[in-house]
Amino acid sequence: MTLCTPLRTSILAAGILFAVAVSAQPVFDAPANGFKGKLTARSENPVAGGKAEIIGSDFVPGQRVDLLRGDTVLTPVPFTVDDNGQFKTELLIPDDAVPGQHPLVARATGPAAAAVATLRVSPQLALSGQDRFSSASNKLVQGLYQSAYSAASNAIFVTSAVGRPPVTQSQLLKVDPASLKVLKTITPAKVPGGKGDSVYAVYGVGVDDANGTVWVTNTRQDTVAVYRQADLSLVRQFDVGAVPHARDVVVDSVHGKVFASATGEDHLSVFDARTLASLPPITLASGEDEGKFVPMSLVLDEHAGKLFTVSIGTAEAAVIDVASGKVDKVIALGNAASASGVAYDAKTGRLFVASQGSDNLLIVDVAAGKVLHDVAVGAGALNVAFDPVSALAYVSNRGAGTVTVVDVDGKVVGNLDGGTFPNHVRADGKGNVFAVNKSKGADDPNGDRITRIALRQP
Repeated sequence: MTLCTPLRTSILAAGILFAVAVSAQPVFDAPANGFKGKLTARSENPVAGGKAEIIGSDFVPGQRVDLLRGDTVLTPVPFTVDDNGQFKTELLIPDDAVPGQHPLVARATGPAAAAVATLRVSPQLALSGQDRFSSASNKLVQGLYQSAYSAASNAIFVTSAVGRPPVTQSQLLKVDPASLKVLKTITPAKVPGGKGDSVYAVYGVGVDDANGTVWVTNTRQDTVAVYRQADLSLVRQFDVGAVPHARDVVVDSVHGKVFASATGEDHLSVFDARTLASLPPITLASGEDEGKFVPMSLVLDEHAGKLFTVSIGTAEAAVIDVASGKVDKVIALGNAASASGVAYDAKTGRLFVASQGSDNLLIVDVAAGKVLHDVAVGAGALNVAFDPVSALAYVSNRGAGTVTVVDVDGKVVGNLDGGTFPNHVRADGKGNVFAVNKSKGADDPNGDRITRIALRQP
């Protein structure tokens, strides 16, 4: 009786002889040539002990799929891809999962293929330090986005917009900073020829106290608009397309310039604050190979004449000279995924960068171009404001539902309840920070609120 055993052959590679088993079933069997499978990991609260939804699409119907993290197989039994090339499962994130970006691999057989996705596991900070801060809150209108404080008017200007295009519900509000009551509100004009009675919905906001105006970004219409602070009457609605996907807007009263970030593009749009004329844009060149600097939030050091922004497309921040419109330097940030928020402390020369993809706050020495501290703050760190009176940075963590307070040396001094979807924070320069959040719907009691936060005096 003769037994069938695998044949052995030898391969000479790089001067080393390897013995390779040759069996009836080849290791390199028929692959899924032209494979277009995609793997997606989604979670509303991506923390250790939480759950994530894992979705596969454009796989080959009938494939068998295992999920792996490193060498560990996460699936008790393989999935079978359905007739539409899809599969879906719920993955329990282990209690001991370390926060960060975790690669997941979908290993498919019949035919062989693989797809990779990133599962973000966010840090989870307990609430703390509430006794150190005073706060007052008021519910406004649905869909709050940003706020800006005007010292000249002693008012907070707040933007709101509800839903996805066509957006028909939007308001610009003037709010009393002491009582947090609405003093005045207007609805933007309808877009001529716009779909579904859409309006010039307002998102970003900045104040010009020298000219008594409020600038807003109309993100959905790729433009900006100007209103009067006194009565919110429209001064000028710029044409559609003036600023591609306009996000933030800031006003430099010293040089009479207005800057708006064209998110998705690689530049800032610039305007004359008095005449409202368009000025040459500021192009932001990335220092990364084949990288594109995509500007998000803006913050101004008016006294020094410097403007700062961060890139959501690359891990970088830029320093711009306001007078010349030239970029002074681009700073590599390292651990900043989808950076969006930025604040600045003129006293220490430190920049604060909030990144929603890496759930952290980076504290940067601008002069040295060096990251000093990397602080875990919570899921979806979206925006940050610096209060010069208390020398504290306030970070709105949209996913975690918190506002984390950090000192200039990277120490967390408070992690406050931010309600539903904290969206934006803004300091008034007097020791107060105004936080606005969104809601899960019109009936959400913890959403659509403006909250004034201040460090208690000893």
